Amino acid sequence: MAIEIKVPSPGESISEVTISKWLKQVGDYVKLDEPLVELESEKATFEVNAEAAGILTEQLAKEGDEIKVGAIIVKIDDKAPAPAEDAPAKVEAKKEEFKAETKAATKEAPAKAAEQVAKVADFDTDVHIAPLAKELMMEHGLKPNQVKGSGPNGRITRTDVLEAIVASGKGSNSAPTSKYSNASGERTVRLEKMTNLRKTVAKRLVAAKNETAMLTTFNEVNMKPIMDIRTKFKATFLEKHEIGLGFMSFFTRACCIALQDWPAVNAFIDGDQIQFNGYCDISIAVSGPRGLVVPVIRSAETLSLAEIEKEVKRLAGKAKDNKLSMEEMSGGTFTITNGGVFGSMLSTPIINPPQSAILGMHNIIERPIAENGQVVIRPMMYVALSYDHRIIDGRESVSFLVRVKQLLENPEMMFDGRLPVERVLGL
Repeated sequence: MAIEIKVPSPGESISEVTISKWLKQVGDYVKLDEPLVELESEKATFEVNAEAAGILTEQLAKEGDEIKVGAIIVKIDDKAPAPAEDAPAKVEAKKEEFKAETKAATKEAPAKAAEQVAKVADFDTDVHIAPLAKELMMEHGLKPNQVKGSGPNGRITRTDVLEAIVASGKGSNSAPTSKYSNASGERTVRLEKMTNLRKTVAKRLVAAKNETAMLTTFNEVNMKPIMDIRTKFKATFLEKHEIGLGFMSFFTRACCIALQDWPAVNAFIDGDQIQFNGYCDISIAVSGPRGLVVPVIRSAETLSLAEIEKEVKRLAGKAKDNKLSMEEMSGGTFTITNGGVFGSMLSTPIINPPQSAILGMHNIIERPIAENGQVVIRPMMYVALSYDHRIIDGRESVSFLVRVKQLLENPEMMFDGRLPVERVLGL
């Protein structure tokens, strides 16, 4: 009797999922707990594993289909014997295949070599030819005596070759085309069904714009102190903690301190009440293969810089492989997003509901600034805080961002939020 494997529930309020990718096909022998299919819900991607070893006999849905939670998705014949190992035969077959390929390559080698020599001989001339021009001439079968050079001492340029191609009529069918060009001139359109994850992201972003009083405040940060620390200690940090020292740990640590100074930025609106959170679960926006995902660093205020870096690396790796679980993407209290990795200079990030605020990092650009009455060049980053004005006032939002700026420009405050002299004075 075949074993029926059903779609497990990926979380509350989710009633159906999409078949993202079949990992095994009908007729394949599968082992116990071996992944069979990759499913995608509106919040995450997950795999369904084999509940027994056997032959996969039936797939009850195709890739791209939507299927109800609890429905049968695949059947396995657990009585079918495992296929016999035929390793020696496969090895011998590979050997014969390799011998055949080697023999064929040996026969073709002299002909290919002669063809290459002939091509090179065509360009054995006193006229200098630019490298790109020579490549273009060989591609279109032009010889030096067919192209009139316009450069110094008759040098043949790429433009000369293009003109020769047009004049000879060879450009009509064989003119080089860029990989970004549409050679046929056709106005093509491609339709692609939205995934459940993309649908959910779209709904949440529209809801955030329509249901919150969202504003954005900006500031700029001199990144030189942090960059100097990274340059000086990155090798020692890597050796001791076995993880690289990036910017995200500094920003996460600075935000945790600022969130404790300004609790409203770390709060939610729940009906007619405000939920103030006494912990900092920091959501980190990560671009995955199927779109933006936001895994959470739990209790980030209790973690060291090294622990934050390790958690960021772990979550980013799982996001890249579509292995994030529902628990790893739920329950954040504040979000940090880094558009700078894509070259963004300035943006207004959208709040991740039900959170009340999100911090946007951007790329670092050297700019002239005034410092102690002198104009100096410093690596500067714009930072943006989008917030829900229903719960966070302007004073709190601006003060929060100023506090983050202060901590980043004075990394020695990252321990407890105070300058060394303030610790000495007990301030």
